[in-house]
Amino acid sequence: MNGKIGSVLVAGSGIGGMQAALDLAESGFKVYLVEEGPAIGGTMAQLDKTFPTNDCAMCTLAPRLVDCGRHPNIEKLTYSELLSLEGQPGHFRARVRKKPRFVDPAKCTGCGECAAACLVRNRGYFEADEPEPLDLEADQLAEIERLVQEHGSEPSSIVPVLQGISAKYRWLPPGAVRRVSEVLGLPLARVLRIATFYNMFSFEPRGKHLIKVCLGTACHVKGAGRILDTLSRELEIQVGETTKDRRFTLEAVRCLGCCGLAPVVTVNDDVHGKLTAGEFLKVLDLYPG
Repeated sequence: MNGKIGSVLVAGSGIGGMQAALDLAESGFKVYLVEEGPAIGGTMAQLDKTFPTNDCAMCTLAPRLVDCGRHPNIEKLTYSELLSLEGQPGHFRARVRKKPRFVDPAKCTGCGECAAACLVRNRGYFEADEPEPLDLEADQLAEIERLVQEHGSEPSSIVPVLQGISAKYRWLPPGAVRRVSEVLGLPLARVLRIATFYNMFSFEPRGKHLIKVCLGTACHVKGAGRILDTLSRELEIQVGETTKDRRFTLEAVRCLGCCGLAPVVTVNDDVHGKLTAGEFLKVLDLYPG
């Protein structure tokens, strides 16, 4: 080819699509990066590690995201669909349908509020005109009032207030959540959305001691799966469940930030590493009911 003619269309904005778009853009071509989703990046960000170097997936992905976002030769067509492609090499004609967003892309911060409130995908929620009486014990009501006095009654206090309730009762009683909604002047739907976003909150009663088994790459290789199976069998519960005596709750996580101690299991705030399944069962004796 003697000179650059026309432009280039890259379908799909995963790690391969972004790299292809960057290579072409650096060569002087105008590139249209078409992605059916609302944002570029693909699914690589969902990976913990990448083979064979075990590098962090986002460490590989993030520089390409930034470069594609600011490169003057790359135009991103997100939330778009390639309808047809006709012609011959060097002279293709593509038809792309760009779906309506109903938001201004120039002002979008990626907060996700529009998706959460979308009336097409979600049923509208309306507060009841006359809410049912609170199913709340006197000590729980007093504890909520104490936490509100400590952290304030502004909407920004919602997370520390919920943290205090969770620390006291090891779960979020429904009546407590409703009372927090009333005291802070927030819609119940917003309180529930915040509470369900963070995995430190639970709407089911948890045990006195919370066991977290790391199943990240390093811990998995060192036998964390066998530890989890052993705990599940010995405690007679599955992941996410609590023993009948409310002594232990079993959870599986993807990273605890201490891969050098793999396999790692935490009980409450205590970290236990480099243990076999049998050795860890003896550790449970340190946590009475």
